[in-house]
Amino acid sequence: MAVEATQIFNENRLECFDEDAMELVNANINPIGFAGLKLAITSEESKEINFNDKPKVIISASGMCEAGRIRHHLKHNLWRPECTILFVGYQAVGTLGRSIIEGAHEVKLFGETIQVRAEIRQLHGLSGHADRDGLVEWISAFEEKPKKVFIVHGEDSVCTSFAEYLKIEHGQRAYAPYSGTEFNLISNKFEYESAPVPVKKKARPASGVYARLLAAGQRLLAVIAKNDGLANKDMAKFADQINALCDKWE
Repeated sequence: MAVEATQIFNENRLECFDEDAMELVNANINPIGFAGLKLAITSEESKEINFNDKPKVIISASGMCEAGRIRHHLKHNLWRPECTILFVGYQAVGTLGRSIIEGAHEVKLFGETIQVRAEIRQLHGLSGHADRDGLVEWISAFEEKPKKVFIVHGEDSVCTSFAEYLKIEHGQRAYAPYSGTEFNLISNKFEYESAPVPVKKKARPASGVYARLLAAGQRLLAVIAKNDGLANKDMAKFADQINALCDKWE
């Protein structure tokens, strides 16, 4: 799909490229093509990449590493300390990609235990999804305001925060349901509201500096509790500031 989409962009550059991209095109530079770029069309062609010992950069759709060709690339490269695995997409809680980012020492791939020895890096900001402002612009474009808005994609805290933001700042009837919640579109009622089930993580001993960070987090929770009853707009502003800090350090 990625190969076909790239071809569509190449064939329709005048309609698809923005001003910056067209400046490159006018300078005879293809922004999505370059010498040495080889496209793997079939699954077999993609697998063969791992048996070529020349240094290379493998660009593969991650799908949070839950399925697809990325899993073959990980199997052949995660255990190699000379390799770097660079994540540029969001990795949801509970996925293989998230586990690798959070420091897993070994993972299961095709029934085989693979040691994680490669350097793991994450590049934030490259997402195919709209950010908060983009989503607000989209939902505000409806001539008739939606009767209900369900926030179902993203971290629990971010979904809840965004739902509250839509309620307070834009008058939307927004909800951030947990997985398993059932809403009947015909009767316009919740038939079942699921409770949150937190993902358990293995406990690790806290270093002195890490303990200091935990203490700072506990202080933040205490400050939040003291601000219960604050004006809605002030609480929303406070929540946005906390989320902005979290976005910076995630």
